[in-house]
Amino acid sequence: MAAYLQWRRFVFFDRETVKEPLGPDGAGGKPFALPPGIAVCDSGRGSLVFGDILRQIWFLPRSLQLSSFQAYKLRVTHLYQLKQHSILVSVGEDEEGINPLVKVWNLEKRDGGNPLCTRIFPAIPGNKPTVVSCLTVHENLNFMAIGFADGSVVLTKGDITRDRHSKTQILHEGSYPVTGLAFRQSGKTTHLFVVTTENIQSYMLSVKDYPHLELDTHGCGLRCSSLSDPSQDLQFIVAGNECVYLYQPDERGPCFAFEGQKLIVHWYRGYLIIVSKDRKTSPKSEFAGNEAQNSDKQVLNIYDLCNKFIAYSSIFDDIVDVLAEWGSLYVLTRDGKIHVLQEKDTQTKLEACKSMLFRKNLFEMAINLAKSHHLDSDGLSEIFRQYGDHLYNKGNHDGAIQQYIRTIGKLEPSYVIRKFLDAQRIHNLTAYLQTLHLQSLANADHTTLLLNCYTKLKDSSKLEEFIKTSESEVHFDVETAIKVLRQAGYYSHAVYLAEKHAHHEWYLKIQLEDIKNYQEALRYIGKLPFDQAESNMKRYGKILMHHVPNETTELLKILCTDYQPSGDNEAPGLLEGKKANSEEFIPVFANNSRELKAFLEHMTEVQADSPQGVYDTLLELRLQNWAHEQDEQVKEKLHKEALTLLKSGRFKTVFDKALVLCQMHNFKDGVLYLYEQGKLFQQIMHYHMQNEQYKKVIEVCELYGDQEACLWEQALGYFARKEEDCKEYIAAVLKHIENKNLMPPLLVVQTLAHNSTATLSVIKDYLVNKLQKQSRQIEQDEQRIQKYREETTRIRQEIEELKASPKIFQKTKCSICTSALELPSVHFLCGHSFHQHCFESYSESDSECPTCMPENRKVMDMIRAQEQKRDLHDQFQHQLKCSNDGFSVVADYFGRGVFNKLTLITDLPSGKAATTIEAGLQRELLIHTRRGT
Repeated sequence: MAAYLQWRRFVFFDRETVKEPLGPDGAGGKPFALPPGIAVCDSGRGSLVFGDILRQIWFLPRSLQLSSFQAYKLRVTHLYQLKQHSILVSVGEDEEGINPLVKVWNLEKRDGGNPLCTRIFPAIPGNKPTVVSCLTVHENLNFMAIGFADGSVVLTKGDITRDRHSKTQILHEGSYPVTGLAFRQSGKTTHLFVVTTENIQSYMLSVKDYPHLELDTHGCGLRCSSLSDPSQDLQFIVAGNECVYLYQPDERGPCFAFEGQKLIVHWYRGYLIIVSKDRKTSPKSEFAGNEAQNSDKQVLNIYDLCNKFIAYSSIFDDIVDVLAEWGSLYVLTRDGKIHVLQEKDTQTKLEACKSMLFRKNLFEMAINLAKSHHLDSDGLSEIFRQYGDHLYNKGNHDGAIQQYIRTIGKLEPSYVIRKFLDAQRIHNLTAYLQTLHLQSLANADHTTLLLNCYTKLKDSSKLEEFIKTSESEVHFDVETAIKVLRQAGYYSHAVYLAEKHAHHEWYLKIQLEDIKNYQEALRYIGKLPFDQAESNMKRYGKILMHHVPNETTELLKILCTDYQPSGDNEAPGLLEGKKANSEEFIPVFANNSRELKAFLEHMTEVQADSPQGVYDTLLELRLQNWAHEQDEQVKEKLHKEALTLLKSGRFKTVFDKALVLCQMHNFKDGVLYLYEQGKLFQQIMHYHMQNEQYKKVIEVCELYGDQEACLWEQALGYFARKEEDCKEYIAAVLKHIENKNLMPPLLVVQTLAHNSTATLSVIKDYLVNKLQKQSRQIEQDEQRIQKYREETTRIRQEIEELKASPKIFQKTKCSICTSALELPSVHFLCGHSFHQHCFESYSESDSECPTCMPENRKVMDMIRAQEQKRDLHDQFQHQLKCSNDGFSVVADYFGRGVFNKLTLITDLPSGKAATTIEAGLQRELLIHTRRGT
């Protein structure tokens, strides 16, 4: 039970008297006066509705223009205006005696200027006439309840606006007058509260037979009950002289000790309005004016039941009723005046009460008041801050931090943090920072501070709870948390956080640098996606290779061939693996040559198209092992491996590099092989010369002398410079030079003149053979000259005979089809004869023999080419000036016939025969001339 005297009083309403509107002439301003005889009133649908004892119903709109119509012949006793429909229900009398009538009015329809009355029926329970005490109508127009002074209640179910669609029955019978009725709708359930002077009952109308429940054994007077709004859970309010009770349909709720004789009870926007008599003389106050009030006065109190304070209290003279419309309360008094109570705006109310509440440290009331009036979050936060400051100054740090927590999102966190940095208050600071993170309003500094608080308190359970939230509920900067935990030595927590939130770099850094769990770090890398696994192996590969070389090497093999994360649920082979560039991981194997060799050999076996750097490094590694090996058998094996790698054909593009490696390690067979592949035959021979391997020098000349003839000359010069007895090798060289005619004899003699051991007997056979060959060549040349002279003489004689004597053609067969010649036929001086049709079919020219034409054309092309080159005088002069050997240039041009003067016979005889003869002569001349040359 809430004690009324403990409730704070405020003035949340402004009181004014309603005045008449100003007229056109400016007159007015006097208090508005109601018609006399007002007995009942209600409000809704934009009007105040009054019923008087003179049978009229009045409507007062906001413009204060009264209107009325006659509703009954005698008097109006009850009115009920629906809030959601333009329907007015009235009870009155048309005849003397107890004969009440119920009328339903449709205010939107007119009948002769008056509202349309849609239904009339007598309000009598059964056959016993009795006085109507109260009336209520459900907003859905399907229920209407009428209470009577004899204790009975009549319920009308169905459309209350029509007789045909409704049914009336007696719901309740009793011995005590019915003083109040109210419908309560909750979902699809409808209840009717019935209150008499001695009890309170609840009927369930949504169930057949309308079961009921007695809620209490005391009641109230007329107009002393009401139904609250949803803010008070639609409770039924009953005001007795000692207390005010609240009821649910099935039980009694809280009660409030408001003393005094209650006259009127209403509910308005979360406020309980009570008009009561107060026989005590009221003290002087801002509510009661400056003069004492006598006992005939009535007190209007407006209560806030949620926050337990009085929002307004004032004295009135003989109140008729209190109505709510247009957002205000209207108090009707018996003298015909209307007083309006206008609620102040929220900000004004709060400013008016906050100073008093804060002054008296009533912060909880201030907070509740602000919430009930829907104060914005900024205003609430300021109250929480002041409340927190108050508790902090009193030393109640636990209570203060709870208030500061309620300011999160509005108050700067540093304001609170500075107050609780003391080590003794660290648990309060921890609570504040936890909430800050839960609301996702913490920054990196707040996370650092919270984690430091956990570590200082050594509260591992709270720490684990903080970091092990699900990923969707993370309210902190993960990277900052990892740093702080690592710095505080909570490595396992830091590793958990890094792994959970995929901070791979931090996970590996802590595992390798702090925990030094290299196996776990390597396992973790194997679970990463390809790109991240590749980058982390490049970053941490050297450390892992130093501590776990075998496992690291195996992971690198997988990474560079067909990598798939070890944690991948896909079946192997379903996903296409990715490959890293194996050459980029060679630096990882620094100081681990054994693992490097295994890695490189694996790559060359499974991936023939490995980068060139892999083969280069493997060759260098094998040559190093071969050069430093002492065991002959092992050395021989390494020798074969290195040579096999060289012969794999992978070093064509890096020939120079491979050659340098072989030379650096004195790998003779490799050097010679590369010389041979690069066709560096002179280098091969020079290599043998440096090692004085005479037989090898001869072998090189025999193998490659055909490709590079100068090898024999260099070999002769090499042996000629030797002071040792090299007659055997010199003889072999001379024999080959003689057979291939590689050097002039004079040059051979000059070359061997430098050797003191080479006597004349060494070259005797060579010189004799050479002279004999030259003698034989001279004889052959003289014989050929003689032959050419004789042939030339013969050809000239033939030419003269052709010019002077007739030519007899004795051919009997065609030179093309070999058939017997028939006329007409074609004959050439060269001796070939053709059928005319064969000649025309195969001949390209009428003046040339088809059989001799190909050979003649070749000769003519040669002559034309020589003629074109004869005009190259400028080019010849340029080459002659620029050449170091002018004689060779002259000899070249002379051999090409530039300096020859060739005379062609251009005087052709007339006629086809002459043309044919001339063509034959030219052909014979050219053929014999070419043979002579």
